[in-house]
Amino acid sequence: ICRRTVMMKKILVTGANRGLGLGLVKKFLKNNEKVICTTRNISKSKELILCKEKYNDNLEICELDLLDKDSPNILSNFLGDETIDLFINNAGVIGHSAQHFKSVSSNHWLEVLKVNLIAPLLITQSIIKNIEKSSERKIYFISSKVGSIEDNKSGGMYIYRSSKTALNQVVKSLSIDLKPLGISVISLHPGWVRTEMGGPNALISVEESVNGMVDVISNTSIINSGQFINYDGTRLPW
Repeated sequence: ICRRTVMMKKILVTGANRGLGLGLVKKFLKNNEKVICTTRNISKSKELILCKEKYNDNLEICELDLLDKDSPNILSNFLGDETIDLFINNAGVIGHSAQHFKSVSSNHWLEVLKVNLIAPLLITQSIIKNIEKSSERKIYFISSKVGSIEDNKSGGMYIYRSSKTALNQVVKSLSIDLKPLGISVISLHPGWVRTEMGGPNALISVEESVNGMVDVISNTSIINSGQFINYDGTRLPW
C-alpha cells in the first residue's frame, strides 16, 4: 500500500493571547498543524502557555508588541529561515471609546493606525521571504465589515472604521504587488464575535467565527486574492 505523506503546515498568527487569535491557534493545533504565534506579553498569556504545555513542539510563541518600531525585525529574527505556509495578521485594537465626531483625538487615532494598519504591512515586508519559500503562499488580514465604505449606514467609529478601511486598501495593493510571487492576499471579516473587543452582545461565538474563517482559508487561493470575504464565505463590498 502506498501512503502519501501529508506535510504539516506552518502557520503564523499575530495577536494570539485571547479572542480570535487564541481561537485560531487552538483550532490549528487541534488540526495537527505547526503554529507560530505572537503575544505582547508571554507571562500574561496563560491560555497560550497551557497550549504550549499540551502541544509542545507544535507551538512556538514570540513576544511581540506592534507599537515597538523594531517589531518587524524582532519577528523576522525569530523566524529565521523558517517556511511560513499561512500568515494570519490578526492583531488589532478597537481604540479608545471616544470615537464619535466631537470626541476624536489624534493621539488615540495614531496608536490604532500603528497597530491596525502600519505594523501589518511592515511585518509582511519583513517576513515575505519566509512566505515565498512555501508552496501554499497565503496571507489573510483580519479586517472588519465596519471598514466597508458601502456598508457604513450609521456613521461614527471614526478611528476603528478608518483603520480597517485603510487596511483593506493595503490588502488590495498587496494582492497586486505579490501576485507575481504567487502569494494570495485576502481581507477577512470574522463576523461580530463575542470577544473582549466585540462585547457580550455580539452575534456569534469565537468557535463559530474561527470555524468559518478556517473553512474560507481552506477554500480560497490565488484566484481569490484581493477579495474582501466574510467568515461565512460571502463576498463583502469595499
